[in-house]
Amino acid sequence: MRVSMKVDGVTYEDEVEPRTLLTHHLRDGLGRVGTPIGCDTSNCGSCTVSIDGESVKSCSVLAVQAAGADITTIQGLAEGSEWHPVQKAFQQHHGLQCGYCTPGMIMASVDLLTRNPSPTEDEVRHGLEGNLCRCTGYQNIVKAVLSAASELRGEGPIAGSFRDADEPVPATSGASS
Repeated sequence: MRVSMKVDGVTYEDEVEPRTLLTHHLRDGLGRVGTPIGCDTSNCGSCTVSIDGESVKSCSVLAVQAAGADITTIQGLAEGSEWHPVQKAFQQHHGLQCGYCTPGMIMASVDLLTRNPSPTEDEVRHGLEGNLCRCTGYQNIVKAVLSAASELRGEGPIAGSFRDADEPVPATSGASS
């Protein structure tokens, strides 16, 4: 089938097999490899993209179903070389470790903050329930989302990023040798 869709501001017209998942079309057909393939079962959320302004797990959508849609991937989120506030906050608050879930977490966070610009910690946790991270424990992800929310509201980012490598390491308590 011939489909047309706008991805990260560029309109593409391509032939796709009707059974092709959007995530595979984005990566293999359009070279938008920033959207990882996680589980292919919509359980992990790493492939989350924005379709017409709403976050969607791209492994749960056929490419033909996205015909005519306006799609934003993690690669299209930044404005030129300026990262989106959510991307900056994930970096500043170490909201990632291995990075595999990060594109989906960021895209879901952007959607959450569009719908709720002043979420509580519980609302952030609830809003990201469909995105799994196997490394971080979520504390820094939640901190990053709350910081980005503050920045997007014009209040500036919240403090609390990890210390720089040049800062002295705090003394630890415990028995001395």
